[in-house]
Amino acid sequence: MRNYSWDSFKDLISRNPVVVDQDPHVDGSDENTDRGNWASKTEYILSTIGYAVGLGNIWRFPYLAYKNGGGAFLIPYFVMLLVAGIPLFFLESAFGQFCSQGPINIWRAVPMLQGVGVAMVMVTMIVSIYYNVIIAYSLYYMFASFQSPLPWSSCLSRADNNCSNTPIVYCNSTGVLVANWTQENITCPSSNMITVPLQSPSEQYWDLVALQRSSGLDETGPVVWHLALCLLLSSMIVAAALIRGIKSSGKVVYFTATFPYVVILILLIRGVTLEGAIDGIEFYVGSQSNLTKLTEAQVWKDAATQTFYSLSIGWGGVMTLASYNTFHNNVFKDAFVVSLTNAGTSVLAGFAIFSILGHMAHIYKMPVGEVVKEGFGLAFIAYPDALSKLPISPLWSILFFFMLLTVGLDSQFAGIEVITTCLLDSFPKIFKSKRALLTITTSSILYLLGLPCVTRAGIYWVTLIDQFAASWVLLCLALLEIIGVSYIYGGNRFIKDIEMMIGNKSFTFWLWWRACWFFITPCVIVVILIWSLMTFTPPSYGGVAFPDWGLALGWCMAVFMLLWVPIIALYKLMRAEGSPWKRLKCLCSPAEEWHPYLDIHRGERYSQERCRLRMNHTTKPEVNVNIISSSWL
Repeated sequence: MRNYSWDSFKDLISRNPVVVDQDPHVDGSDENTDRGNWASKTEYILSTIGYAVGLGNIWRFPYLAYKNGGGAFLIPYFVMLLVAGIPLFFLESAFGQFCSQGPINIWRAVPMLQGVGVAMVMVTMIVSIYYNVIIAYSLYYMFASFQSPLPWSSCLSRADNNCSNTPIVYCNSTGVLVANWTQENITCPSSNMITVPLQSPSEQYWDLVALQRSSGLDETGPVVWHLALCLLLSSMIVAAALIRGIKSSGKVVYFTATFPYVVILILLIRGVTLEGAIDGIEFYVGSQSNLTKLTEAQVWKDAATQTFYSLSIGWGGVMTLASYNTFHNNVFKDAFVVSLTNAGTSVLAGFAIFSILGHMAHIYKMPVGEVVKEGFGLAFIAYPDALSKLPISPLWSILFFFMLLTVGLDSQFAGIEVITTCLLDSFPKIFKSKRALLTITTSSILYLLGLPCVTRAGIYWVTLIDQFAASWVLLCLALLEIIGVSYIYGGNRFIKDIEMMIGNKSFTFWLWWRACWFFITPCVIVVILIWSLMTFTPPSYGGVAFPDWGLALGWCMAVFMLLWVPIIALYKLMRAEGSPWKRLKCLCSPAEEWHPYLDIHRGERYSQERCRLRMNHTTKPEVNVNIISSSWL
């Protein structure tokens, strides 16, 4: 084999017409001068952490921990992280890094399953629509926090009387309802207490001012202009950060990926100094922990589901971000760093959230469990209400919503990057020199598609998308992904691919990963998927049920995303040549284009296989000599 100097290699590259027509946003110092790489390992790690650490870490994990035994929930959570989360995250990262392609082209490894990649892009696109809306909510609340007192600290004077700063409790004393019984110097047994459900000021502000919420999905109403403007600003921020692809977003994440940790630590320190904070923390992981919960299947299902969603497995983003790594990057260590950081963030955020909710429960003289909520209720009702009770409340509110903004932006960056990367990889001649225009166009289209989500019925649309697009559809894609890699492409072949990147490892090293990829992880996904479908309940928001046509639309949306898998498989079978069995066998084997992106990384294994394949299909010896010579570079 001939040895070429680096200078001669650069001369060959410079004469390559494909490289000459490279993306103008790619630096000449990149290993992959055609597609580009991360400027540094730090930028990749921060971008991946920012993508994995999302709103679910802040508003879903603490609630699940409370609901499923407090501190006891950490046991199934970390078990599921070990047997399913990390193995799948490692698999997706290695898959993307090996071939340096996005979620669609990556399935050249198993052409029959290329529809899985298309489905991942569809899921990411639909989820990006409503994720952009959540960023708009955060922007609006952040701007509203520049007021003192906070606008949700008291009931609205123009609203009805169904609002109170403190819950009103009645006592059924001798058959007569007595209001404010504590002021009557009478003793009321708990069995005779009647609590009248009233809106808190923060809940009233969320419904009537921020959302201007209608009565249901049937009543769309006009666009809420302040949310539409915040949505526009959100889209502009995302487009500006991604205007140069990873070269610009990689710089932005130095702030957006680290700032949330600063805010969480500040809120935690402030929270633990408040009266009643210890009650909230004990409710989270202390004396309220219930180890008997570990015997319930629901707890393990919730732990596994949270692990999948929190690490963003099955979305295509992990593959996309890893595809910009250098070929010999140690993807194994990265998977551990990102996965454990993500899990640690969830636990840390729980302490910050529950310490302040404990203080809120102390003020209201009510159990912590009655102020604990998940999702929008925690982020935009319960927690803002608690912050409004603190001294210098605007400062804490600005910090909290700015943290939600940065957490949301990181995830949105990766979502847009999935879409643009797939288009660039699929149509390089069209889009390679037009990355900025492609990014702006993608952000503009997502903005227009997001406008129905900022109407008065917008929160119902957001809930519908969240329930049907970002739920069991991801489990189906993750299952197809691990079956495709482990059983069709071949787990042992995939391990050899990884060793080409990170070096040879011992048999005992791969024993655990083989066990997970071949058996444990697929079984976990199947159990969760079946359990999720068996226990499915129609979604609702604020006690308002969705109409039948809305639920039908949700199911159609889920089917639309998964339908790409059989449609593309059938299309490829029809286009292939030979008998049905030969066609199927061909489409379940790696395509000729499946290999490391650069020739210098293909080694003997891939270059010789390709040479033999071409020699069998050509009668021109001189062509074979040229192929062999080019493979030596």
